[in-house]
Amino acid sequence: MDTMITLTINELPVEVPRGTSILEAAKQLGLTIPTLCHHEDLCVAGNCRVCVVEQQGSRLLVAACSTPVTQGMVIFTNTARVRQARKHIIELLLSEHDADCTRCYRNGSCELQALAVKYRLEGRNLLELRHTHAIDLSSPAIVKDDGKCIRCQRCVRTCSQIQGVNALTVAHKGEKMRIETFCNLPLDRVFCTTCGQCVAHCPTGALVEKTSVEQVWSALGNPKKHVVVQTAPAVRVALGEEFGLEPGTRVTGRMVTALRRLGFHAVFDTNFTADLTIIEEGNELLSRLTTALGAQKGKAVLPMATSCSPGWIRYMEFAYPDLLEHLSTCKSPQQMFGAVAKTYYAQQAKVDPATMVVVSVMPCTAKKSEADRPEMRSSGFKDVDYVLTTRELALMIHQAGIDFAALPEGPCDSLLGTHSGAGVIFGATGGVMEAALRTAYELVTGREVPFTNLEILPVRGMEGVREATLPIRDPLPAWNFLEGVDLRVAIAHGLTNAKKVMDQVRAGTSPYHFIEVMTCPGGCLGGGGQPIPTTPEIRRKRAEALYAEDRDLPVRKSHNNPQVQELYANFLKKPLGERSHALLHTHYHARERIGADVPFTPMAYAEGESELRL
Repeated sequence: MDTMITLTINELPVEVPRGTSILEAAKQLGLTIPTLCHHEDLCVAGNCRVCVVEQQGSRLLVAACSTPVTQGMVIFTNTARVRQARKHIIELLLSEHDADCTRCYRNGSCELQALAVKYRLEGRNLLELRHTHAIDLSSPAIVKDDGKCIRCQRCVRTCSQIQGVNALTVAHKGEKMRIETFCNLPLDRVFCTTCGQCVAHCPTGALVEKTSVEQVWSALGNPKKHVVVQTAPAVRVALGEEFGLEPGTRVTGRMVTALRRLGFHAVFDTNFTADLTIIEEGNELLSRLTTALGAQKGKAVLPMATSCSPGWIRYMEFAYPDLLEHLSTCKSPQQMFGAVAKTYYAQQAKVDPATMVVVSVMPCTAKKSEADRPEMRSSGFKDVDYVLTTRELALMIHQAGIDFAALPEGPCDSLLGTHSGAGVIFGATGGVMEAALRTAYELVTGREVPFTNLEILPVRGMEGVREATLPIRDPLPAWNFLEGVDLRVAIAHGLTNAKKVMDQVRAGTSPYHFIEVMTCPGGCLGGGGQPIPTTPEIRRKRAEALYAEDRDLPVRKSHNNPQVQELYANFLKKPLGERSHALLHTHYHARERIGADVPFTPMAYAEGESELRL
């Protein structure tokens, strides 16, 4: 059977593999067919019909995204009939859409708005059928505005296919069809990890992050506040996209300069506490292995799972509350930074921590909910005050009138700004595992990991679940009990993949010692707060940029970071010590999964109000 199909599109011949859609075949000819429901990360839906094309011999227009090519097929993508059909579809969507574009957070990046501009809709040929909807502001991270929803169901498919959470679903039929939560409850009362993947995949402003931009501007303008900022590794390889640069462009130095010009008193790097996390988490893993395999064998909870991704933590609290003890007790690098900033840095800089404001720039919306957790106040204050996404930082830079592309390179401030290459790769799936293995293996054997240039390639990649084995041979005397042990690790990204790994743990069949899970596709570089769009190719370029930055740094192992060494010598004293436990470790708790037996009150909306009322 032939595996290649020949067809013509707009009288241009093209040969593509069997099973290719018309949409993908057209791309090979440099033809763009508009879509709204289609996304490279998701299965085909064919809901919006904006992608209709004309097929010779067919009475009806066909959806390019969901129609596979056939031998000899003749397609036209730009006939008068096609253009008119697309205009009508866009007009129908706009007739039900809250089109107050100038007030919308997605103004300028809305796919529906872009199509309306492209097809130059003039006048109003249809009645406006807009309905008043509640705006759900209950979540600490996400705002849901049904008035801007075009019912493309991207968010539903994202939550189901990528995350396996199903916080959103299709409710009702026909003209009453809406995207709702279970029993139409507010987002903060349902099983939602606040990962923001629904936001990243929404084509309009129906789902956006809850912004902290004005609060940060207010803090920067308050002369009584000392405002410091930390930036996550994934931000530096994505921020440039908001200013027209190619995906994967490294803008670390320009980002630091921009933050200084915004008025921050000190600019630090979350990579510093990524290195700190590796020291604590690596020692925690070795402590568990010592308990399980050492001379005084005892009960140790293995495998140990990483705890850097807040969406993953919420998922565990909802879906696997019986396995919470498998999670590392380490806080994430963001929260470690806040605790260290309001203690160690405050002492060194002679700043009253009560006047300090710690701002995080993160690729993740779930970091907003993490910062609000009541456990994250070990410094005596809220460890992290405000979290900005990569998109929010770009907005502030635009508002300040800064020409980002023309900025000079600038260094982070010292004390909490020096970092290793291991800290940088935290932003990619497998990065935490690779960083941990670089340190743990050397601590046990006295030698570097047996991989060329420290690059542990088996843990890298974009497969949903990956695994690797690291043999322990000829360890140092203190670790003789690990002789002959094959350290087995697993890496998963996207919560549907995490479920596969954790189901093994629950069943007692897991062969692993250490598991890394990142909530979002590709890890943090594909986070819900990153520039839109995000695609597999864009995530690949961002990952390559992080690995390139790792290779360029003089220090590439977390335990060799000189400022982390000083932090232990002058303040923390030792890993897993009393002060380390107090500031850098935490606990997690089971969250109630709301079921059909839970009573609820329908949402009410009063004219002129934007707040959700129950």
